[in-house]
Amino acid sequence: MHIWGDHAQLSVGGRLDVRSAADARTVLHSAVDSGQGDLVLDLTELDSWDATGLGVIMGAHRRAGRANRRLVLRGVPPQMERLLVATRLHRILTIERGLTADPSTRP
Repeated sequence: MHIWGDHAQLSVGGRLDVRSAADARTVLHSAVDSGQGDLVLDLTELDSWDATGLGVIMGAHRRAGRANRRLVLRGVPPQMERLLVATRLHRILTIERGLTADPSTRP
């Protein structure tokens, strides 16, 4: 797993799993604590995540809320988006829809 970016946008690549969770948590919490406004988490390069990785994202979401920020997921791969829908986390997390999103769901 690798994360790059700043306090406004981070990109995650590789695997977000039990092996990388501690490092990812540290980077995400630091980004939340050091910035303002939305924190965009670009998952385009993310190969996979497990329950621990999803827990890290949920923890960052809660921390952002406490800091009056919003964690926005961008580029969520389709198989991961299906997991978010199956767990109903898509109702809690902010997922940025790309150009391929259903036009009827746009404002």
